[in-house]
Amino acid sequence: MTFDAIILDSHIVLPSGIINKNIVIDQGKIVGLTNDAPQCDKKIDAKGLVALPGLIDPHVHYGVYSPIEQAAVTESKVAAVGGVTTMMRMLRMGGSYTKELDLHLAESAKSHYVDYTVHASILHESQIDEMDYCTKKGISSFKLYMNLGDEVSHVYMDMTPGKNALVEQRVETSSKIVEQVIAKAAKLHCPVLIHAEDYQMCSCGIREAKEKKKNGLGAWSESRPVESEVKAITTASEMARKHGCTLYFVHIGSQAAMDAILQQRKNGTKIFVETCPHYLTLSHESQQGYLAKVMPPIRSSKDAERIWREVQSGTIDTIGTDHVANQLKLKIGGDTVWDALAGFPGIGTLLPILLSEGINKERFSLPQLATLTSLNAAKIFGMYPKKGIIQKDSDADIVLVDIKAEKKASAELLDGFSDYTVYEGWKLKGWPVKTLVRGEVIAEDGKVVAKPGYGKFIPRKAS
Repeated sequence: MTFDAIILDSHIVLPSGIINKNIVIDQGKIVGLTNDAPQCDKKIDAKGLVALPGLIDPHVHYGVYSPIEQAAVTESKVAAVGGVTTMMRMLRMGGSYTKELDLHLAESAKSHYVDYTVHASILHESQIDEMDYCTKKGISSFKLYMNLGDEVSHVYMDMTPGKNALVEQRVETSSKIVEQVIAKAAKLHCPVLIHAEDYQMCSCGIREAKEKKKNGLGAWSESRPVESEVKAITTASEMARKHGCTLYFVHIGSQAAMDAILQQRKNGTKIFVETCPHYLTLSHESQQGYLAKVMPPIRSSKDAERIWREVQSGTIDTIGTDHVANQLKLKIGGDTVWDALAGFPGIGTLLPILLSEGINKERFSLPQLATLTSLNAAKIFGMYPKKGIIQKDSDADIVLVDIKAEKKASAELLDGFSDYTVYEGWKLKGWPVKTLVRGEVIAEDGKVVAKPGYGKFIPRKAS
């Protein structure tokens, strides 16, 4: 029998450790890990390289600053080059899911290089009744923005496909909406993703900081205090316990937030935790300018050290990027931090940052890396065992990495919609060499070699 492809002589990263085997691939699936070399149409030499399960980025914003038919091309290209084989879109719909979702899915199907799926943001009370419809469409996770309301209610929605125009709305995520969504999600057996900042505390903090003419990333952090995270975490957790709902706290980056989550876990709430590379590598003390403005803010170097410890201990479940595909002309809106746009690109540097700052600095192991960036997300969001692991019968989503390769990060190197990176000029050690999605080489040596439209939507069922 002749198989489609074989990856020869790689160091395969499994949850239990690293093995030296050949990976045999047929019809998009892994059919065996073996010492043998059966007849295959294509041979991929991976000598000296490490085979990781393709990364799953559980937190990506795209389709906001360019319509999805364009954004899916540019951002899935960057994802592929960076070793991400499944991207999870945070869809923000200003109108009705029943009226608009099909159009977004249809345009997405034509445009992705890598596989993808969707979290549905619930931003208006009218969308709560549409959660059933979303699950029927294969969307089994929902997002709440507890940071939106009062004077901090402005948000850009995803653009209407075919229309390159920003869609601005004001949203107020009241406690009533939070509880209704949590209660509904519990009945549907779906997790709720929580942006945990109390909008009233943030609104007050920002107003006070502006009145005192404070500026800089330190002032931005102070204006959105860690207490706002603690309050939101506590409120959502109490509601989730009441209704029996699973929570997934996104982009956690402070000591206080972690302490609150650990307490709520002890209280009995089922909680998963995500952090991002910028909370591990950046602090407001170390950054100049406003490129690293984000919500929640990057905190102190002590906070970053604490998040590393939680990653190492396994308290944190996933590492996503909170990637925002925007550009400098929008990002830097004026002379102060208050004029700058929150959010920045990160999907292309996710793996190089973790290889450089984590693996090569011996902060964690390759199996830990694979678990944090692939396996756990696949399990939490209903894609396992199809995704998330290198094993027989799973999708052949594999990234081959050179642990010793060194390059400088740059927007030009990443070549996406965004024309900047917060890691510009960083010398990173450890880079992807080849990215395979369902057995096909999509990117190699920093270039995409496939065509958009290869990536497939991954429907997910409620657990």
